[in-house]
Amino acid sequence: MAFYGWPISQCQSLSTPLAGQLQSGIRVIDIRLAVINKRLIAYHGIYPQREPFQNILSTLFEFLSTPKTCRETIVMSIKQEDFATTPSTTFSQLVHDEIMNGPGGRDMWFLDNRVPTLGEARGKVVMFSRFGGDGAGWDRGLEGMGLHPTAWPDSAKKGFTWQCKNTLVRTQDWYNIPSFLSIPEKTELATQVLVPPKDDPGFPTLSISFFSAASVPLAFPPTIARGFGWPKLGFGVEGVNGRLGTWLIDMLSSGSAGHQANLRASQAGEKGSKVRIRGWALLDFYRDPEDNAVVPLLIECNYRGRRSGEEGWP
Repeated sequence: MAFYGWPISQCQSLSTPLAGQLQSGIRVIDIRLAVINKRLIAYHGIYPQREPFQNILSTLFEFLSTPKTCRETIVMSIKQEDFATTPSTTFSQLVHDEIMNGPGGRDMWFLDNRVPTLGEARGKVVMFSRFGGDGAGWDRGLEGMGLHPTAWPDSAKKGFTWQCKNTLVRTQDWYNIPSFLSIPEKTELATQVLVPPKDDPGFPTLSISFFSAASVPLAFPPTIARGFGWPKLGFGVEGVNGRLGTWLIDMLSSGSAGHQANLRASQAGEKGSKVRIRGWALLDFYRDPEDNAVVPLLIECNYRGRRSGEEGWP
């Protein structure tokens, strides 16, 4: 919902409102909020984003109550932006009250503190609560606020992990990069967390990767996401989004000649060698470059590397 405050706080184009994002295939949304006149509105950094939280909830309710999309699932990350001026308990209580009294009410939400199956979450919004303190005011406290990180180190370059019940969550959120010269390294770190860990931990894993980054004055969000100049002609710098697209094409194309062999091995009960790209990828200016070229590639990852009996596939 960061549509205003260019070039510091704007991270999406005005031509891609939330309803359009959902129709484009976006299923994880990062919502930053602040309290203004005792109500929650979208906020990013130092800039108000002019959209009341209730309007956001209305958009989600309409999407999840429309026959064609009523079986979809949306994950909403919620983070407090005005922590310096609003007590965390006040913010948490307002989120609770606006959700419970808003469009769809409690029934629209999956609020267990665990990673659900898709069947459990169809037609619902899965809360990812990056707020909440001790969970006061919520039914079941922190156990009733959705997926709740135990810690979130600020701009940890090497990433970090945390446990959500039986799921290991691998997170990459290095956002405070020195300058646009760090775009290649940023992309490398953000993509690698989407690849399964080399050593099987023996239990489910969830990867969360932020491809967004910003710092003043040489790494504004538009620059990092889009790059600048004419990189294809050798003049300029390619942005994170373009590099992600190239990486996805390479990963989805590699080993394609052996796909049938991998499929036969899988059907025989053996593990195929095809790398499965799984996780949440959060991007600024998600339609760039090339007019929404990256999102279909990410969606395609859901269908590549499937194994019989896993991830709900027959």
